[in-house]
Amino acid sequence: MHLISIIGLLTVLLGMPIATVAQSATPATASPVAARGDFTGLVDIGDGRRLWLECRGAGSPTVILVAGYRDRGDLWSTDLLQPTLGRTMVQSGVAAFTRVCSYERPGTVLDGVNVSRSDPVPQPQTAADAVTDPHALLAAAGVPRPYVLVGHSYGGLIVRLHASTYPAEVAGLVLVDALPAVEKWLTPAQFAAYQQLLNQRPAVIADYRDLETIDVAASATQMREAAAGAPPRSLLLVVLTRVRPFDLPLDLPSGFSADALERAWAAGQAELAALTPGARHVVATESGHVIQLDQPELIIAAIEQVVDAVRDPSTWTVHPATPMV
Repeated sequence: MHLISIIGLLTVLLGMPIATVAQSATPATASPVAARGDFTGLVDIGDGRRLWLECRGAGSPTVILVAGYRDRGDLWSTDLLQPTLGRTMVQSGVAAFTRVCSYERPGTVLDGVNVSRSDPVPQPQTAADAVTDPHALLAAAGVPRPYVLVGHSYGGLIVRLHASTYPAEVAGLVLVDALPAVEKWLTPAQFAAYQQLLNQRPAVIADYRDLETIDVAASATQMREAAAGAPPRSLLLVVLTRVRPFDLPLDLPSGFSADALERAWAAGQAELAALTPGARHVVATESGHVIQLDQPELIIAAIEQVVDAVRDPSTWTVHPATPMV
């Protein structure tokens, strides 16, 4: 069975059997010094909780990888689709030209066995909660600014809110099939059904008590308010959008349809690509929602373009949406 459902509800790949989900993961706490060199471990963020952080490579700006809903941070570095081919995945690819870090939100999952190594928190959370944690983490770990934030799906909403909340920290954004303001293009009943779908608990991880859930409506409101209150600013931006449709469950909530979501998602992606003058819009023609598994090379190239432009603004030119294969 190969299922990648909406917003990373769960990734179950290659027909692997699903084992019982571990209830917690508690590696030894690592020294919170991630300014340079390879670093992998838990970092105390100052409120009695620890978050898992992995950093590789050298150089500035630092790229921060933010995974999608319920996705563990190592989805950026683990080839779940073709593990025997030796493909270059996003984190290792970016480490070849600059510093890059990924982290794990509490309650996230890599597969049916490997759950978040970060300390759990009460659920549901909001996007604002998901911004406060990495902000504290990066400061506690000594990860140097400025940051290029890369967000997949729900992670795209998080990095946008991060850039609005802490604009001095952020030099650029890469949005990877990012969650747009779908509520604009759904009826109230459809949006309610969408929220219900997102917060379902898949049977294969039903035993994971700390599973991430989000308050979708509150998170959308937080993003709208932040965008409305922030002064206009020029920000390096690449938007990557999938072509293949979502692989949705068969038992969709009443009043909700795949077609309605696809229409809302397409309109939202166009809106994201218009957020800032000079934004680049890349169409991932061979990808479904999880572009970092289907076409990691596209994300690596997009990040490198932004990193190069942070270092030398003259390298950034405006061009229309371009299919890339």
